[in-house]
Amino acid sequence: MPSRESGKAEAVGEAAREKTAKQLKKIRTRRKIGDNRPNFDLGAELERLMGADLRLIDGIDLLTAQVVYSELGPDLSAWPTKKHFTSWLELSPRRDVSGGKVIRQEKRIVKSRVANALRNAAQTLTRSNSYLGARYRHLKARLGGLKAVKAMARYLACLIYRLLTKGPAWVDRGAACYENMRQERELHALHRKAATKGMKLVPVA
Repeated sequence: MPSRESGKAEAVGEAAREKTAKQLKKIRTRRKIGDNRPNFDLGAELERLMGADLRLIDGIDLLTAQVVYSELGPDLSAWPTKKHFTSWLELSPRRDVSGGKVIRQEKRIVKSRVANALRNAAQTLTRSNSYLGARYRHLKARLGGLKAVKAMARYLACLIYRLLTKGPAWVDRGAACYENMRQERELHALHRKAATKGMKLVPVA
């Protein structure tokens, strides 16, 4: 049978632990949460360092622009063309073609932080009422979710390359512009298909 003294000691120890836990809880609630945001305009500083504001491209936010600068810097002259740039980012398909047919297509594990950031940026275009948003929704309906994200991430990479190498800022043309361009492409394809069959399309009066 335990003695009364040992019981009292256990009760005192338990009370002390409860008191210590309450004190720690109060300290944690009183302690202010650290704010990691910089105390200066990061967007303006990135624009000064890179020579262009990447946020002009729909889907590119401040965090994505920061990842692009921290990983690549403002100079993209190491890649002669946008095709070299997107291939280095592992956003271009790697296919073995023989006789005009794809005989093998490899799936690669992407370890690039820039590529992953652009994939996340592409997913934000789902409900965007812009040219890029309309393009992403069209790709998603035609290719499926995963392929559309990769294709759109590649297109965003091309826009970043043009913006940092050519100079002029990207101006979004809107969803209506993309729809008009898509309808013109479809109409041109119909005219070409009719011509191969010796026919001609006539508009309805």
